[in-house]
Amino acid sequence: MINASKVKSIAVLTGGGDAPGLNAVIRAVVRTGIGHGLKVWGIKNGFGGMVENQVIEMTDEYVAGILPRGGTILGTTNRDNPFNYPTMQEGKTVYKDMSGQALNNLRQRDIEALVVIGGDGSLKIGSEFYQLGLPVVAVPKTIDNDIPGTERTFGFDTAVGVAADALDRLHTTAESHHRVMVLEVMGRYAGWIALHAGIAGGADCILIPEIPYQIDAIIAKIEERQQRGRLFSLIVIAEGAYPQGGEISVSRIVEGSHEKIRLGGAGEKLARQLESLTGIESRCTVLGHVQRGGTPTAFDRVLSTRYGVAAAECLLEGVFGNMVALRKNEIIRVPIVDIAGKANNVTANDELLKAGRSIGICFGD
Repeated sequence: MINASKVKSIAVLTGGGDAPGLNAVIRAVVRTGIGHGLKVWGIKNGFGGMVENQVIEMTDEYVAGILPRGGTILGTTNRDNPFNYPTMQEGKTVYKDMSGQALNNLRQRDIEALVVIGGDGSLKIGSEFYQLGLPVVAVPKTIDNDIPGTERTFGFDTAVGVAADALDRLHTTAESHHRVMVLEVMGRYAGWIALHAGIAGGADCILIPEIPYQIDAIIAKIEERQQRGRLFSLIVIAEGAYPQGGEISVSRIVEGSHEKIRLGGAGEKLARQLESLTGIESRCTVLGHVQRGGTPTAFDRVLSTRYGVAAAECLLEGVFGNMVALRKNEIIRVPIVDIAGKANNVTANDELLKAGRSIGICFGD
């Protein structure tokens, strides 16, 4: 390992899907590093930029004004894994281990340590580079909030706010037309966005991957509302939710991606089924990437800044192989090997899930 007193040059990259707050993390890493005399580099377009040597020097001016901006000024991708990298040979795509080339590109610029900002796939790659001897510190990023070891990932608060706002808007049109409105939200195989947005937006049913749903339970909730004169219903469904005995809804397969299966269609499938079985007009709205884009909330900006500062401080102290995390409003350090490749899901004992049941929300079971 590199001695902390000898670390003079570091790099930062953003991997996987974009999330509100990425630029705030980058800004905090750069300003903290430069403020302590470090040279800071930015790797463009995720881990692919490590392989392709797409590296730029970061300055205070480069990160000026980016705090409220969505996306990432460095660019990102969720398809380029240096340990299984796509190359062209005789007109065909061949996957090769290009991790050595990626490390050599860093050495050529005397880059001694790396901040990886990413979700589970990026953290796994970062952990593999750490095992090869590269000093790595990770920052948990995903709107899905499904990374273990931390109570919050940045980007989640913004995504929940977008979904809750959509529910507020769907409420008025559902009530006007006496419809069942289904809102499909992101989250992959975790139901955190659906759960939080559903509670905040007054949903009548919340369907999450952790609780396979029964269509009869949902219909019973709709009919119970009808009997009370509530002639409309709001349903939030996570993209990874599925019926008991059924399967998840897959929109497409993306070869070469860390996550080949792309979810989608659960909401439309449910809306069609409900309309057929109840005779009540049902409509589906899919938020999709709207949840990823735009200005991060104040909470996400603050959390992102705290994460970026903490990551840079790890490198300055010579504490490598950790992910910075939030627990009980304190920033802590968690070994990457303890969380890489693992997931954080909603449990049956989750306090918010229990609260939803107490106020009459149907979870499809």
